[in-house]
Amino acid sequence: MKITMGAVVQGGTSLEYKTGSWRDQRPVIDYGLCKTCGICESVCPDSAVYQRDEMYLIDYDYCKGCGLCAYECPAGAIEMIAEEK
Repeated sequence: MKITMGAVVQGGTSLEYKTGSWRDQRPVIDYGLCKTCGICESVCPDSAVYQRDEMYLIDYDYCKGCGLCAYECPAGAIEMIAEEK
């Protein structure tokens, strides 16, 4: 299935579609500040944040740059920076 700009897809299917090209800003994690609480993973609507070896990573193929992870991070460990295109 091809997704066009502005398309609406069934909920829970975000891992089937790479949406990272939609992004104009991206989250960057400061691991020195990260408390590995997992809130970033739980609020990500695209399942782009995941845990590996006791640290959280962001899969930029799926991250749309909404900023929810940065907004909700209680440690202030995630900063949204402008995407270079």
